[in-house]
Amino acid sequence: MLHLRVISPPAVTEDVVGLLTGHAGATHLVRLPGAAIAPAGDVVEADVARESADDVISALCELGVDRSGGITLEEIDTALSDAAYRAEKDAPGDPADAVVWEELLARTGEESRLNVTFVAFLSIACLLAAVGVITDSPVTIVGAMVVGPEFGPLAAIAVGLVRRRWDLLRRAVAALAVGFPAAMLITALGTLAGNAAGMFNTSALLGEHQVDFVYDVGPWSLIVALLAGAAGMLSMTSAKSAALVGVFISVTTVPAAGYASVAAILGEWGRFGQSVGQLAVNLVGIVVAAAVVLILRRDSWRSRDAGRPLSAG
Repeated sequence: MLHLRVISPPAVTEDVVGLLTGHAGATHLVRLPGAAIAPAGDVVEADVARESADDVISALCELGVDRSGGITLEEIDTALSDAAYRAEKDAPGDPADAVVWEELLARTGEESRLNVTFVAFLSIACLLAAVGVITDSPVTIVGAMVVGPEFGPLAAIAVGLVRRRWDLLRRAVAALAVGFPAAMLITALGTLAGNAAGMFNTSALLGEHQVDFVYDVGPWSLIVALLAGAAGMLSMTSAKSAALVGVFISVTTVPAAGYASVAAILGEWGRFGQSVGQLAVNLVGIVVAAAVVLILRRDSWRSRDAGRPLSAG
């Protein structure tokens, strides 16, 4: 279940309480008159079944509570209550299949911001990938895949396209357009320093290696990217978030960027081009598959968010 807290202007509090009282998926209703200070108003709290959350939020937004007050949602790990059990039972659908669109927008907006932390994680992931390429270590490549933060902006691009949230789309594109070149430049400088110190040479890329799949772009690259993108978006729009780790390990985005950086420094321009192609195929495939999943799930699209700005926090 989800915990809902509403800061409501006194003029619409009765409507808010009436909405939550009459909704089968809401329970544990609490009303605190005059408890809110900024913005001023009443506080209304309730626990809401996940499959009812989008419907409740949409109705609250129609009352204007999101603009004159505030709406917050929090995940509830454990709820020991017969009332909560009845609310989940009476709510239509299954919690794992429910899409909370406002939660998805907030999450992708948070994970798609270009900041020092994003660039740092992406750079570390690319450096790990470079080490994996040079040492022919698939385990290190997998580690780079898990560390990479790029799926957040890719998911945000899909959400922005499907929901026509151009502000979200611009933010995510900027994060990738700046983040990947910056991370690849840092990785290239690290590779240049290692090569100058005699730690490795061009022979590190010659011959057959276990990590050659990183630059070997082909039909399977697109197939894996499509499957990973679909699984990733299904995970983000449901309660099955644990599947995201498998998505991170499936796609060859960060490893391809790391390989391209190493190949450029060592003068292997053919493999550099293949690595960049691998990166492009994976990025496009993930976005396309994620967008298709969202389009197929838009039957539950009720909330209206077109004019609401993304969180800047």
